[in-house]
Amino acid sequence: MEEKLFDKWDFNVEVSDRGLKEYINLNPVYFPHSSGRYQKKRFGKAKINIVERLINKLMRTGSAKKKVGGRFLRRQGGYSGKKVKAYHTVREAFEIIHSKTKKNPLEVLVKAIENSAPMEETTTITYGGVKYHMAVDMSPQRRLDFALKYLALGASLKAFNSKKSFSEALAEELILASNYDMKSVGVSKREEIERIAKSAR
Repeated sequence: MEEKLFDKWDFNVEVSDRGLKEYINLNPVYFPHSSGRYQKKRFGKAKINIVERLINKLMRTGSAKKKVGGRFLRRQGGYSGKKVKAYHTVREAFEIIHSKTKKNPLEVLVKAIENSAPMEETTTITYGGVKYHMAVDMSPQRRLDFALKYLALGASLKAFNSKKSFSEALAEELILASNYDMKSVGVSKREEIERIAKSAR
């Protein structure tokens, strides 16, 4: 019998983005926890289940690199190292997604990642002591990292100083991103990164 996520959700989800297909790990697991098995292996994170990677992103602490909405924000350390807490948040968010959309939450998560993953970004190059911005393609692994980072940050922003629980905010962010709605932080960040890259071509 095939394992299901949280003993409920099927892993038979199609990844339509060919660039991300090899990196979105949908190997069936009941409990998404690898105990740091791939921590010291190069590109080992590609072998970690995508739900576990989302859980790990929710545990990030400290500020984001730049101000978001005029302030630095990253859950104030409330989920730092508390994987069980983050696990329950994701599980509750998946229940909310299923009740609102009647879809497999994994399908919604994959679509949200595909819609939040930028295709290109800018890098700085120096010619004769002068710095220029140049548009470059993003690697699939980096695209996935960006998507997960901004989906987690979007959930944090929606839950901050709000009556919404973190699980409700996460569910809302994933649903908006899966519909390519600009209210999603993940989608709006993708558009911003690609717009800057387009102007630097």
